[in-house]
Amino acid sequence: MSENSNQFLDALKQMQGVEVGDIVDVEVLGVEDGQIDVGVVNAGVEGVITRREFTADRNADLTELVKPGETFKALVLRRAGGDKENGEFFFSVTRLKEREAFDKLQKDFEEGNPIEGTVTSSVRGGLLVDVGTRGFLPASLISSRYVSDLKPYIGKTMKLKITEIDPNKNRLILSHKDLVEEEREEAFGKVASQLVVGDVVEGKVSRLTNFGAFIDVGGVDGLVHISEISYKHVDKPSDALKVGQDVKVKVIGIDDDRHRISLSIKQTEPSPFEQATSGLHEGDIFEGEVKSLTNFGAFVEVTDGIQGLVHVSEISNKHVDKPSDVLKVGQSVKVKVLGIDPSEKRISLSIKATDENASSNEDARPRRPRNNDAAVNKKYMSNDDNGFALGDLIGDQLKDRK
Repeated sequence: MSENSNQFLDALKQMQGVEVGDIVDVEVLGVEDGQIDVGVVNAGVEGVITRREFTADRNADLTELVKPGETFKALVLRRAGGDKENGEFFFSVTRLKEREAFDKLQKDFEEGNPIEGTVTSSVRGGLLVDVGTRGFLPASLISSRYVSDLKPYIGKTMKLKITEIDPNKNRLILSHKDLVEEEREEAFGKVASQLVVGDVVEGKVSRLTNFGAFIDVGGVDGLVHISEISYKHVDKPSDALKVGQDVKVKVIGIDDDRHRISLSIKQTEPSPFEQATSGLHEGDIFEGEVKSLTNFGAFVEVTDGIQGLVHVSEISNKHVDKPSDVLKVGQSVKVKVLGIDPSEKRISLSIKATDENASSNEDARPRRPRNNDAAVNKKYMSNDDNGFALGDLIGDQLKDRK
């Protein structure tokens, strides 16, 4: 056998067969008409790579991306047919990159690793995201809150979690919401472990709704319901607060199961009752006006808008059947403060305790020895003959007069 024949046989041995689905090394033979002509290295097989199979940029100039003689790996897509002995093949670089990306994404999915992707465009129902291959982020999985405008997300890089992957169907579903909720649960556990109900902390208004304000306290949002913003009536939270405003809040509830923290702004300030009674002390004597009469006593104005109760037993040292027998609405009376209960917003008063000259034998009926004023008030504020708590009834009366 001649030397030339031996060289030909050696060359044949080095040539590789080409099958659809193979990953091969190709050499650029030329660029024309929006496609790249390539030959498979050591195979004697030629084919083409269209623009869309080389780059995702539909407007790319291929002559600027590749030059004759360059080599790179490509995926064998299919035979094109033709008269050549080995036929002609179509190759793809983009699908090879997608296959490699899917292999990595499959591993991230199985291990629960978060990934990063760049939003390329919005479509009906969600966003398209580049994560090495194209993934779909449904609008419902963008945020824990409803998202109506998708355009601001285009071009942004986001942390994502893979919720579904199927390389065979080129299906990749992503979620940002799941990742946010996982991070929020972790942050909640950390912050909640450092808080107890009753704590007063600094926070910043992060979001306003028509039912309240969300306050950032250490990286976790707590809710100040509209009723807890101020002691004054608030129509809309935005009337009293602004996003970014620093506020002092009191922790009034922690729900570990629902990962919620309830806050109050108004409870960090003195209540109108506390403000009005700040100068009032047990034992004080002053003039007040009778504002209303009931079967169990008389309500006397202590200060503007604040009233105290003179129980029927505290009106006189003599027996009184009905307060209206001895008192009239609008009458000025001298009263003594028996007790102040800020938590229940109640003030107990006595008229008879201001009568220093009262005789102990004015009432012919036998009396028990008098205890101190607070004890007397407690006795008469507990029950009556009808079996219901007077304190509850008094509380309702006071609430009606706030």
